[in-house]
Amino acid sequence: MRAGEVKRKTKETDIAVRIELDGKGGYDVKTDIPFLTHMLELFAKHGLFDLVIRAKGDIEVDYHHTVEDLGLALGGAIAKAVGDKSGIRRYGFFTLPMDEVLATVALDLSGRPFLVYDLQSPTEKVGDIDTRLFKEFFQALCAKAEMTLHVMLQHGGESHHIFEAVFKAFAKALSMAVAKDDRVEGVPSTKGVL
Repeated sequence: MRAGEVKRKTKETDIAVRIELDGKGGYDVKTDIPFLTHMLELFAKHGLFDLVIRAKGDIEVDYHHTVEDLGLALGGAIAKAVGDKSGIRRYGFFTLPMDEVLATVALDLSGRPFLVYDLQSPTEKVGDIDTRLFKEFFQALCAKAEMTLHVMLQHGGESHHIFEAVFKAFAKALSMAVAKDDRVEGVPSTKGVL
């Protein structure tokens, strides 16, 4: 079983994340930010990851600390679950349509954190979360997962649909990248290490 667990406790947040890569899409997610909870549930369901999250933060100050620290914790849990990356496909990509929205996510479990985020939300908020915080979430996740991640919005109209499409596409792309391939011997790199 490929699983990773991270607990992160600071003066601003208290977060625990557990992910199983070879799951069935089960989730038990509790955060103080309802729309983010919804996005993480979608991520688990569509990636077929089993995911448990408990996240509390100083949301009376701002959502920033909770969102960023959740990205750090989830990224760290993914890195632990993937391990030394032997036998995985390494790359993943998915273009997802959702009504008027078309979003693409491509990623490389390269060991080199990098985010390209080509997305402009038509609204400043969705639910009660500042849409700019999703970039912070993915930036933090990339840092701890040591992942190169491209998030692109080709078409969009409704903000809820945009972020739902992005999280579903991210789930599908990550599922592809972490999938085992019997033809891959060792680490999928000519360098011999990722």
